[in-house]
Amino acid sequence: MKSKPLVTSASCTSLFGVLPNGQEIHAYEISNSKGMILNVMDYGATLVALKKTLKNGEVIDVVLGFDNLNDYVNSYSLPSAPYFGTTIGRYAGRIAQARFELNGTEISLQPNNNGNTLHGGVEGFSQKVWQLKQLTTGTNPSITLSYISVDGEESFPGELQVEVTYLLTEENELVIEYKGLSTKDTVVNLTHHSYFNLDGQYASVLDQDLQINASQFLETEDMIPTGKLLPTANSSFDFRNSKSCPESIDTTFALDVKEVQVASLLSKKNNLRMLVFTNQPAVHVYVGGNCFNQIIGKEGTSYHSQSGVCFETQNFPDAPNHTHFPSAVLKQGEIYFQKTIYQFQSF
Repeated sequence: MKSKPLVTSASCTSLFGVLPNGQEIHAYEISNSKGMILNVMDYGATLVALKKTLKNGEVIDVVLGFDNLNDYVNSYSLPSAPYFGTTIGRYAGRIAQARFELNGTEISLQPNNNGNTLHGGVEGFSQKVWQLKQLTTGTNPSITLSYISVDGEESFPGELQVEVTYLLTEENELVIEYKGLSTKDTVVNLTHHSYFNLDGQYASVLDQDLQINASQFLETEDMIPTGKLLPTANSSFDFRNSKSCPESIDTTFALDVKEVQVASLLSKKNNLRMLVFTNQPAVHVYVGGNCFNQIIGKEGTSYHSQSGVCFETQNFPDAPNHTHFPSAVLKQGEIYFQKTIYQFQSF
């Protein structure tokens, strides 16, 4: 996975801010011929903005976030960190009691959520500085960022080389691909954590319609999977037919199919639809974005608990502790690959 950096256009790069330790953080911008614009920064390989031109000519930013680096850094001190737009790793979701067994050895992790490990631990991939590996412009422009997670980081075994590529297609698709390679057997579960709002920064998502192709969801106790899959039929979690976004949801859905449409979000106000595709076995859907009136979001917005909805395509949370869940083990020398597409359609 090692290669020389390739940057085809320096004009797409700008200084986004400086970390407390003095390290500069840069933002990278790409756009397609349809007027869709993507901004990513190397702190957390974070998607900062995703702008879509509507049929009436209005341009809206469909993901939540902040206007400056300091707010992203400080957001991890909020009562519940939002992880706006970040790359989550090494393990998305919770690992119960911050432990799991691998090859007969118990691995003890760093707890950061009520005794459990959430989103990679105390300082996961979302708070690391990634390196620009490639930036291309023109047709299907892309940004690739890489990070080396040392052996034992947050107590996960193996040095993990990981990279994420953001690509914009001429069909107004945001394609996100992840690759990983470890020096030891380990567990890996990466995901993207943007909060989408197809009506823009100021709106609630409650007026938008949600659809999820899942006939089962993971039962949880205190946010930890029990190991049981429950039917969505005749429950409040049945979104196989599109219906309004709920006020509160923080649930993992076991997908009926992969690599076809697995979920969608619809704005009737803006005549805009987002379709979600993935090669992963699950999508964790979360409505939120609350910044507790402590940090102001983009465009001067005070985000609340219904400001956006996440579609975290991934493996099952706590899979290392449930042998009947899809395996999250990445064997030494094997390639981890994850692909998710967010496709935007105006109508």
